[in-house]
Amino acid sequence: MNYLDKLLEGIEVEWKPLGEISEIFGGLTGKSKSDFEDGNTSYISYKNIFNNIEVNFNKLERVKIADSENQHEVKYGDILFTGSSETAHEAGMSSAVTTNFGENVYLNSFSFGLRFNEDIELLPEFSKYLFRCHFMRLEISKTASGVTRFNISKARFKKILIPNPPISVQKKIVSILDTFTELTTELKAELTAELTARKQQYSYYREQLLSFDKKEVQHLPMGDENIGKFIRGGGLQKKDFTETGVGCIHYGQIYTYYGTYTVKTKSFVSEEFAKKARMAKHGDLVIATTSENDEDVCKAVAWLGDEEIAVSSDACFYSHNLNPKYVAYFFQTEQFQKQKRSFITGTKVRRVNADGLAKIKIPVPSKEEQERIAIILDKFETLTISISKDLPKEIELIQKQYEYYRNLLLTFPKNNLKA
Repeated sequence: MNYLDKLLEGIEVEWKPLGEISEIFGGLTGKSKSDFEDGNTSYISYKNIFNNIEVNFNKLERVKIADSENQHEVKYGDILFTGSSETAHEAGMSSAVTTNFGENVYLNSFSFGLRFNEDIELLPEFSKYLFRCHFMRLEISKTASGVTRFNISKARFKKILIPNPPISVQKKIVSILDTFTELTTELKAELTAELTARKQQYSYYREQLLSFDKKEVQHLPMGDENIGKFIRGGGLQKKDFTETGVGCIHYGQIYTYYGTYTVKTKSFVSEEFAKKARMAKHGDLVIATTSENDEDVCKAVAWLGDEEIAVSSDACFYSHNLNPKYVAYFFQTEQFQKQKRSFITGTKVRRVNADGLAKIKIPVPSKEEQERIAIILDKFETLTISISKDLPKEIELIQKQYEYYRNLLLTFPKNNLKA
């Protein structure tokens, strides 16, 4: 016998349609845009319901409600639902009112509420789990219909059967699931903290390894003729991409696709286009010179492939005689960022041009030291990337495990079905 069987030994769980044991009430009606400006009372938004298994009363919106209005107030014990969604699977997401609050609180017009009859004993702390478990989500989604947006049918919703176990059973299940929730939250927090710590550690050592005493190591402008020059990218646009051909890097891909270095390009251009394009060679650093924010402008990727590649406008490439990875890591340091800021121009679009980049000073240790630093930072980056990739998988596994046990605890037998 599993745990739920033991918990229910000798107990018959009654199932009843929602329409028989509760009433459904709607959200705010007759409201215009101006009513949501300088409101005199609070209401629960669609997003609050969708994102929280329990209503978050710390994040209520404001609306104007006159004394003469006949609007439904939300009460302790109510279960609130989103009335529609872009997919049937997400329609009718629930959130329980598990808090006794002082002021009058109302419900968003795109939602509806469920209030159980006085003779029905269903703890809101139990209901919050019940209406979010797998079989209930499946039943609720079946009541939604639509094409571009799926709306819950109240008539079909009222026919949904739900279990009503004894209060003692509800309390035990709530206690178990509360513990599961707490453990799951703690595990997620620990994993996230681990990633944050590794990133901070990586950042710290990168700063230390690339910081040199100016008396011992030369700090030269990056445009110094002895080390390198910046070359502006050409007129490459996304419409010029081809399925195969000559590799290319578009400036937008540097933010979204590439890391510190790469040996392959995501996109290509035709050989004909490449003949008139600005081409970067092995070892060059490709830099995005525009961005919507100061942090991302000048994000760079070292090109370590064998063939020459085309570089788009709103980007430039740095042709140099330094270790490519060393330069790429330098662009990630606060030492570089601090110098970069003085050359940023623009308002909505932030830019740093090639002439500005040429004035930024870079420490130039020996070739051997550059390579040593690059090797160390490669190891740190590999570890950080590995943790970054594994973290979402680990969190998803924990979430699935939690949902599995939650569904087991809330799957009551229907052998004594009464409807």
